[in-house]
Amino acid sequence: MTGELRIIISGGGTGGHIFPAISIANAIKDKCPDAKILFVGALGRMEMQRVPAAGYEIIGLPICGFDRKNLLKNFKVLYKIWKSQRMASRIIKDFQPMVAVGVGGYASGPTLNKAAAMGIPCLIQEQNSYAGVTNKLLAKKAEKICVAYEGMERFFPADKIILTGNPVRQNVLQTPMTKEEARKLFGLDPQKKTILLVGGSLGARTINESVLQHLDIVKDTGIQFIWQTGKYYHATITEQLKGQDLPMLKVTDFISDMGAAYKAADLVISRAGASSISEFCLIGKPVILVPSPNVAEDHQTKNAMALATKGAAIHVKDAEAKDVLLELAVKTVQDADKLVSLSENILKMALPNSADIIADEVIKLSKNKSL
Repeated sequence: MTGELRIIISGGGTGGHIFPAISIANAIKDKCPDAKILFVGALGRMEMQRVPAAGYEIIGLPICGFDRKNLLKNFKVLYKIWKSQRMASRIIKDFQPMVAVGVGGYASGPTLNKAAAMGIPCLIQEQNSYAGVTNKLLAKKAEKICVAYEGMERFFPADKIILTGNPVRQNVLQTPMTKEEARKLFGLDPQKKTILLVGGSLGARTINESVLQHLDIVKDTGIQFIWQTGKYYHATITEQLKGQDLPMLKVTDFISDMGAAYKAADLVISRAGASSISEFCLIGKPVILVPSPNVAEDHQTKNAMALATKGAAIHVKDAEAKDVLLELAVKTVQDADKLVSLSENILKMALPNSADIIADEVIKLSKNKSL
């Protein structure tokens, strides 16, 4: 074992897994500039583009999830799992990591299983208030489990848990511009109330349809809207909006500077992904959460309820959103006292410096390995 710090970080699939992973890697590099960090992801998934864009090497495994609708297809899945485990074993032998970090998602399973079997200390990071299947399976083999919510003892051994919060994108926290400047950046009136609609990295059909079905509200209230549709939906929505005079509605497929978008907004409408919620907590942003029903164990609803029960967010069910969401948002953004209350309560749930805390734990484990 050499003296240089060598870390494998594995997982991904969605921005909610990838952004924390990259933030942890950046924090490790800040503390140990000579550290060697290798990512292991799933072929065809978002991490294969996002991780290299952040300046890190990534190797893809042919791993995928089980098909619960067509069980016959799972013979191919089992083969991919077997092949991924063999590849993970070879990657670990070649790279010789001192610690393996799992952030959830398909690839973290075979990678951390093999790392633990080879005597490599493992740390897992669980973003949600309801633990994912992969992390629950890995918990017995992990030395440390970093979580973002209290009460995670119902999923993990209590003596391994560290309450760290979720690492977030630094550009969200470090936006130097004022609210007025941010609105001008989006071509909006700097003085008017503004609502931001985001559906996660891929967009959200329910949120998009909630707007399309209530364009009369958009036109008549004097409120401005920044609407991130997601790339999948953007062309269709743009076509539907042709010929309509909607200067108060700024439509985009993707927002690269979320820090500016958050700064421009008085209120955000969002899915209830763990990384997004952590960002809202840290910046104290009033938010209406519309949990996606299409996630494992309905964990987004559990994320949303963890805030809503403390008056830190407003929860709208996906099935009800098309009828009530836009009208509720307009009513909320015009209620100054409600915005202040939401902001104050969500700030109380913030756990700052998450990436630094997790990086410190990774470095501690590496020192144990090298003893």
